[in-house]
Amino acid sequence: MSTTSSDHEQNPQQTPAPEPASPAPSSPAPSEKPEPDAGVTLDAEVEAEIKAAMDELDASANEAGAGQTKKAKLRGPRVVQGGREHRKGMIVSVGPTDIFIEFGPKELGVLDRGQFKSKDGTEANLPNAGDELEVVIQRYDAGESLFICVLPGSIQKADWEMLAPGQNVEARVTGVNKGGLELEVAGHRAFMPASQVDLDHIKDLSVFVGEKMECQVQRIDRSGKGNIVLSRREILQTQRAEAAVKLRDVLVEGATVEGTVRKIMDFGAFIDLGGVDGLIHMTDLSHDRINHGAKNIERHVTEGQKITVQILKLDWDSNRISLGLKQLQADPFQAAASEIVEGADLTGSVTKILEFGCFVQVAPGVEGLVHISELDYRRVAAVSDVVQEGEVVKVKVLKIDPDSRKISLSIKATKDAPPQQGGGGGGGGRGGKRGRGDRDDRSPEEILKETPQLRRMREAAKMREKQQTKEDFGGLGNAGGLGLGLGDLKL
Repeated sequence: MSTTSSDHEQNPQQTPAPEPASPAPSSPAPSEKPEPDAGVTLDAEVEAEIKAAMDELDASANEAGAGQTKKAKLRGPRVVQGGREHRKGMIVSVGPTDIFIEFGPKELGVLDRGQFKSKDGTEANLPNAGDELEVVIQRYDAGESLFICVLPGSIQKADWEMLAPGQNVEARVTGVNKGGLELEVAGHRAFMPASQVDLDHIKDLSVFVGEKMECQVQRIDRSGKGNIVLSRREILQTQRAEAAVKLRDVLVEGATVEGTVRKIMDFGAFIDLGGVDGLIHMTDLSHDRINHGAKNIERHVTEGQKITVQILKLDWDSNRISLGLKQLQADPFQAAASEIVEGADLTGSVTKILEFGCFVQVAPGVEGLVHISELDYRRVAAVSDVVQEGEVVKVKVLKIDPDSRKISLSIKATKDAPPQQGGGGGGGGRGGKRGRGDRDDRSPEEILKETPQLRRMREAAKMREKQQTKEDFGGLGNAGGLGLGLGDLKL
């Protein structure tokens, strides 16, 4: 990172001038201890996240320091300058990215080869194997059994002095803890809360270890252990906003675009189109019927998957983009239309049960409805009394409507109709009425067709009752209490 005079003028953290009576100290006096930079205001949740992670980092650092005292102590006299330990060693290997230095038997250090690059990006004064080199010991990596080194007076020292909240820097991810990422910037350790790593929650943060990423400095504590808090979320939000402006001029309804499945919900999946999100509703995911629920959605798409979708509707005012996946797939209904004809007997699987009937899949992506009245010849109170989801049944095609893409099916039409009981006179009993013990095996359609006839029969029954009443109380009136008239006598 290059330095300018304006940067030094804006930097409030300057090393205090030495007093005449004493040598110039490398750090401020206790009474002049610098306060941590205020940085960007963080909410309480992020603050708690940072504190928990920092406590863990401090504990890890103490354990590592204790182990280094026993196992990683360099032989020979210590040379400390400006609070940093300097050592000389012999270069044993110069690799594409790292340079290895030997300080003594089984004492190896590693130095980033990039530190020998000049300001224009070219390598300058690159050492060779066998050369002696002085380096600064940063820390000991117990996992690799290596001392992490930097060049004396390297740019990391200058960068640390110029770091300021709100500044964008490049940091390297060195590890992961339960609170977020451990990073290294300007030769100092830094921390990034898990909520600030990406726009969405990342389940496995270890995928970032070893990578370099652009971050924004949120907070700097120049006192004590010099902790730095970084964030990547705001940078990603800015990048997405810029990309969204460009996409407004590119995206059109009906266009086919590529995207990444960003999040799966119970009702569909959100797709990142490179700056804006669009939604594939579950009805537009596949020609097959998809039930509500994230698990059912995951059978067709998974988070992080690259897919090609079609833009169905754009509403920039409401920031809503409707996408479709099944629109780019072959229509199974049209493919099966030539094979499925009215009157055909088919075999299918029950896919869904509703109050008014059930859906049966008769071909891949092709379903038909069996109305509750077409389940059986007897009266059905509940659909689940006759069929269950996943059950394989035989059906007959009653009607096909290509325009509405609806197929009417029947299960009872594949069965033999039960014989009628009680003869053809409508059953026993007075006036041709059925007795209570007689079973009515007529279908709902037959009952509906006889409704006008039943109405006429009901009117005729009423007339007969009126006539019977007149005959019972007519004739001679009440004489003798007989209730009979001359008209009732027959010779």
